Amino acid sequence: MELSKRLQAVADSVTPGNRVADVGCDHAYISIYLIEHGISTKVVAMDVNRGPLERAKENIDRKGYGSRIQVRLSNGLEKLEPDEADSILIAGMGGALVIRILEEGSHAVRQCKELILQPQSEIPLVRKYLHEIGFAIIEEQMLEEDGKYYDIIKAVHSLGSKPYEKEVFYQYGKLLLEGQDLVTKQYLLREKRLKGQVMEELNKNLTENTRKRLSQVEQEMNYIDESLLYYK
Repeated sequence: MELSKRLQAVADSVTPGNRVADVGCDHAYISIYLIEHGISTKVVAMDVNRGPLERAKENIDRKGYGSRIQVRLSNGLEKLEPDEADSILIAGMGGALVIRILEEGSHAVRQCKELILQPQSEIPLVRKYLHEIGFAIIEEQMLEEDGKYYDIIKAVHSLGSKPYEKEVFYQYGKLLLEGQDLVTKQYLLREKRLKGQVMEELNKNLTENTRKRLSQVEQEMNYIDESLLYYK
């Protein structure tokens, strides 16, 4: 099973030997990969939609992994038992949905060892939520694929989990900035250019609404400039 660059990075984040809950498994490509490469001993592949789940089951059966990958129709973590997975994996969803799945599935989140998350949006909110529920972000990576940037977060339970001391760390990732991640730098430079263009357009027609938007973009630009200081 060959994965895309994004899905490969997600799969590689799973701690070997862990039982995995693959939430929103789609066609179960990650689930199959984890079993095929001996990374996981058991996977529960879950999706809220019957169509993708049926195709997932076909893919799993074709590989002969039916005894090691269980397929479940589930709204988020609803059908996962509390101590059934060591790793909970959620990839390719908006940040608000990721948070909602974790909130509604707290019975399972409390018992798991790690969360592997790849939110498509609202990433600062996801980072903040992880700290609120007592998880520490221990790994984070950004990658680019087909012109799009993706962030993969690995978090574990931590009794001493502390909030980040700077808002900019929530915006763009403390580990990424302090590690001077080069893909993150590329992303920041692109965002700086795009937001500069937005500011230029907003300044051409200043109204009450555009002034509010301009203020937001200026704040975002400040976070980008602060982030880029880590690369000087």
